Amino acid sequence: MRKACLALLLAASVTPAFAQDKTVDLKVSHWVPASHPLQKSLEDWVAAVNKDSGGTITGKVFPAQQLGKAFDHYDMARDGIADVTYVNPGYQPGRFPVIGAGELPFLISDAKGGSMGLDAWYRKYAEKEMKDVKYCLAFVHSPSSFHSRSKKIAMPEDVKGMKIRPAHATMANFVTALGGTNVQSSAPEVRDIIERGVADGVTFPWGSLVLFGIDKVTKFHMEAPLYTTTFVFVINKDKYNAMSDKQKAAVDKNCSTEMAGVVGEHWGKFEDAGVDKVKAEEGHEVYKLSPDQTAAWKKAAEPLVKTWGDGVKKTGIDPNAALAELKASLKKYNALAE
Repeated sequence: MRKACLALLLAASVTPAFAQDKTVDLKVSHWVPASHPLQKSLEDWVAAVNKDSGGTITGKVFPAQQLGKAFDHYDMARDGIADVTYVNPGYQPGRFPVIGAGELPFLISDAKGGSMGLDAWYRKYAEKEMKDVKYCLAFVHSPSSFHSRSKKIAMPEDVKGMKIRPAHATMANFVTALGGTNVQSSAPEVRDIIERGVADGVTFPWGSLVLFGIDKVTKFHMEAPLYTTTFVFVINKDKYNAMSDKQKAAVDKNCSTEMAGVVGEHWGKFEDAGVDKVKAEEGHEVYKLSPDQTAAWKKAAEPLVKTWGDGVKKTGIDPNAALAELKASLKKYNALAE
């Protein structure tokens, strides 16, 4: 009996060692510079997951396209080249039509609430639209607009004949509809294409305009909430599925609508601060739109809703219902543009 008790005590003393989760190391990839606020957001995300997993999930953030090009980040997560990636769905026109609703002009008014509203709405659609990966969260930057080198863009017809680098597929459709030509490039390449005359202007958020040095090659800046860009964090499915239940719970806790708001707010403050930075620079004209000009832009943007809806219909989803749901979600989080 004594030997049996000793054996049981010995087994109990070693059980925790066997029960300890295996350490999981995450390769986290993004494509903006390490000086961008997204770097800290991802570092904070890794730290939160590490804490909630009891230290068993670790990770390293790889910035500036170290692991792959900006356009490839969704596939990098799908294929395991990276474990967690930052994706701009609009970089691949037609591939992720539903989330493109977040790109529609004059829809989202605020980065934090807009991120929470978008994320809460998109979760059920992500299960189908991004089924190759484990969806984590979605967010947007602060509303932004056009920045151009040699011609002021005040009315929709001003875009005619211009070469514009659009932020995403929706803005690309807008530029085409207005008689402009799209020039495709990732964000890190924008300064170069404008400097070389390949593009005349860009749609870009304010803080990033300064960070990427695009303010050095542009002069005219429309200060209007014309559009936002949607982004997502996604995770390699095999990496996630190999985790213990506790580890999965740690990841899930930090793949939430609340975390989407944290990421959106942090980035939003950075972008908003860029407006004053550009205004303080010599040789720049920052201008607001009059009520009549705003009305003209809104009217010019109306066909984009139909274009977005046509793409969504091909997936079997009712675009009218989906857009109504998004607007309701944005209103809930005080981020529906007037």
